[in-house]
Amino acid sequence: MRAVWSFWSKPFLARQGRTWREPQHHLLAWGLSLRLARKHYPETVLITDTAGKRLLVDQLGLEFGDVSTELDALRHEEHGWWALGKLYAYSMQDRPFIHLDTDVFMWKSLPPSVANAPVFAQSPEFHPPLDVWCSPSGVEAAFAKHGLPVPVEWEWSRSLGEPAYREENCGIVGGQRVDFLRHFAEVGLKMVRDPVNAPAWQELPNKDGYNMMVEQLLLSTCLDYHRHHPESPYRGVYVKYLFPSWGDAFDPAKTAQAGYTHLLGTSKGDARVTDRLERRMQSEDRDFFKHCVKLGRRMSA
Repeated sequence: MRAVWSFWSKPFLARQGRTWREPQHHLLAWGLSLRLARKHYPETVLITDTAGKRLLVDQLGLEFGDVSTELDALRHEEHGWWALGKLYAYSMQDRPFIHLDTDVFMWKSLPPSVANAPVFAQSPEFHPPLDVWCSPSGVEAAFAKHGLPVPVEWEWSRSLGEPAYREENCGIVGGQRVDFLRHFAEVGLKMVRDPVNAPAWQELPNKDGYNMMVEQLLLSTCLDYHRHHPESPYRGVYVKYLFPSWGDAFDPAKTAQAGYTHLLGTSKGDARVTDRLERRMQSEDRDFFKHCVKLGRRMSA
């Protein structure tokens, strides 16, 4: 199984999404994430753009087995859509893979029951119907206003009338059914990038939370739809989780047992967290640590 990372530099340079306390911590995280995962998955791939390759490979010196600048194809896309880089990377895969977010550190390999599943993700996320911030209903209303359909998988899943909606947390995502994962990613890319849908997205100027809709929610709806559709080429596909619940994914005892750390949201700006990251990388590779500090200062200047 290959380990894949993606880095679309445009949102990063625009400071979209959650950011690290200092640029050096972002660089240190890249180094540690790659260093740890490579022990379990020697075949490593970076999907980025020209600017991303310049930063991570040419300047930072990270050694991936393969580097692609295919994300240059996103140069004209709105930087608020930070999930597009991930979706594009998923759509490129032609063999079983694990995609890791940069803030994910794998101290152990995946259990075989997870790694050998058709699809796997970190954990399920269940959102209550009154969770209206960047909600599915907001997307549906915007598309309906302009007479536009949402993807058939989305429409079918939401028509079931469940009291809550599920997302797949994609801190890690991958699996054996790369054909299904490519399909899901292509649906998400088309939903965002198709010019026909532009009027709907203009109704929703704050794209931050909608990234989760076109990645994590869409993955759930595709799984549910195709698993049960009698004529789908992906019939029977299912998802396995590293953690069976969101709570388990952040239980220190359970994450230690799994050998997995995911620094979500504001934790990347927490001094206690970044201090631990600094200490870890100083013990791992003091020269790399010093290089990250120096490069981070140049980025801040």
